[in-house]
Amino acid sequence: MNDEPASPVCYASQGDDIYMGYGGRDEIAAALNVLLEAERAGARVTLESANDARHPPTKHLIKAVYEDEAKWCGMLSAQIKRIGAIPSTHCGAFYDKAMAIADSHERLAFLNRGQAWVVRKLEELLPRVRDDILHAALSEMRASHVENIQRTEECIAETKT
Repeated sequence: MNDEPASPVCYASQGDDIYMGYGGRDEIAAALNVLLEAERAGARVTLESANDARHPPTKHLIKAVYEDEAKWCGMLSAQIKRIGAIPSTHCGAFYDKAMAIADSHERLAFLNRGQAWVVRKLEELLPRVRDDILHAALSEMRASHVENIQRTEECIAETKT
């Protein structure tokens, strides 16, 4: 009986992220900063839009989305620091575009399109993230945005008439 293994031990789990097909630290940090800027813009839009909302359920929804956006800003900043990068301090261009929309229903619909954009960006990024902690946090963020999109669509449908 031969005691030697049939093949050498695989050290793939120790391979460099880029070598293994994942994003490198700089790529991941840049993507996280884009998301951070977008979330910061979304937080500012929702904070200001909540003050303008006349319909109590809409005001409640916008405040809940604001709290969610602020939560994800904090998570993204913390994760960027955790991977050894510097969080952006900029606010995304989404803010100016959204605030230029005077009609509250149109702004809410635009906000929802912004939430959908974040979901798409997360879906593109997640397969490139090898870090289990970051992957879990981004997956949770994605699920939260999907839920917010659904709640906002329902709110828009209820208040349109």
